[in-house]
Amino acid sequence: MRMGAMSERAFRVLRTPIADPRAEMFASLALVPLLLSVAVWNGFPLIFYDTGAYILQGLGRVFVVERSPVYSLFLSYGGGAKSLWFIAIVQAVLTAFVIVETARCVAPKMKIGAFLLVGAALMILTGLPWYAGQIEPDCFTALTVLCTYLLAFHARDLGWPRGVPMFLIAAFAAATHPSHILLIVGLVLIVAAFKIISIARNGAAGLRLSNLALPLMSAILAVALTFAANFSLTGKLFFNRAGSVFVFASMLQDGLVARLLADTCPQSGYNLCVYKDQLPKTAEHWLWFPDSPFVALGHFDGTASESQRIINDILTRYPGAFFRSTVNDTLEQLIDFRTGDQIEPQEWALHRSLMRFIPNQMTAYMSAHQQLGDIHFHYVNDVHWPVAALGQLGALAALLMMVRRRRWNSAIFLGFTLVALLGNALICGALSNPHDRYQSRLVWLPVFALALLGTEGRFSLREHTESGT
Repeated sequence: MRMGAMSERAFRVLRTPIADPRAEMFASLALVPLLLSVAVWNGFPLIFYDTGAYILQGLGRVFVVERSPVYSLFLSYGGGAKSLWFIAIVQAVLTAFVIVETARCVAPKMKIGAFLLVGAALMILTGLPWYAGQIEPDCFTALTVLCTYLLAFHARDLGWPRGVPMFLIAAFAAATHPSHILLIVGLVLIVAAFKIISIARNGAAGLRLSNLALPLMSAILAVALTFAANFSLTGKLFFNRAGSVFVFASMLQDGLVARLLADTCPQSGYNLCVYKDQLPKTAEHWLWFPDSPFVALGHFDGTASESQRIINDILTRYPGAFFRSTVNDTLEQLIDFRTGDQIEPQEWALHRSLMRFIPNQMTAYMSAHQQLGDIHFHYVNDVHWPVAALGQLGALAALLMMVRRRRWNSAIFLGFTLVALLGNALICGALSNPHDRYQSRLVWLPVFALALLGTEGRFSLREHTESGT
């Protein structure tokens, strides 16, 4: 009898809609271990090459021009010196909260049992847990998108108790990387365009269809956090000093820099003219290899001013070539989304830096599957890549179907997700250079969107525009 009663109670819990506050809390708690599953299996939070620079900047208070000061200080104030697990846990908690609130707003009838199945599917079939458990700001890219969507189209559903933390997470997530700030600014512009169209079509009633103020203020706060973090580390107020160098490196990889130097040197007087026949072929080689002219010319500080001049010159002389390279890089980034980009043994590059700042964690770090070379991503991507590809194609097909059926809430959610993927590809692929990790950190979103909409009866979101969506 007791076993039967327990089974009945468990069955009732699993059938509780996620809109129920108790179910909402249970779902958040249950999702955290799923998000940390890869890091737990690894034996240590996953490490990227950039992690060393973030640790140096955050724990060592050494300004690193090319790394986000906000994420670096997060490592410091979040207890990273004692254990990087604190950072991974906070990332998983924030991710779980945003995912659960998205489910509660988009699919309020969804049962806890179905939600847990979706969470387990995301854990196995997508790269989500690989980013939630990685000491890198990449897990916050998707949160920037989801938080902006919820603040814009579900502000009333969130209410103040959930809306305030969602607003703060949106600002923090955007501030953890310059590309995230560009992404949230682009998404705010999309929301603004939607609001203008809504007012034009529906008059005063269109004002209630979206909330522009909250995502706009979160973007402003993200910029303010970046200024404050830079001031904390340097005593000077500025937003970013490395952007022009990364854009220059992308133009170099696309052949535009070599073309400009061939056409203008030595009359242009660029310092780079001396090296016009020794230019590396890739942005990676230019930025990170010791034999690059970038090193001889003074790294970021020594090349930032000339990089900006060259960028302006290229835009003036070759706008058509720049446009074509931008389109090509964006398209390439859209199809580059394999999980595990550069998640490999990295002790040869990071051991000295990590030993200096987290010596008590080095035994676990060196014993992790990552450092032992035990992770084989070709097997992982036999699953992840086709799932992500089908998810994006499925989301596009579902969007067209929702527009045809005039299911506007569903169409907005799907469209917002796909526009975010396109925007991320443009920002990272064209303004930096295409890498699998840039897009793979986001491609779980269409899969998630389809799973949520599928629980609402053949992709029919409740049509409650009067609630502020």
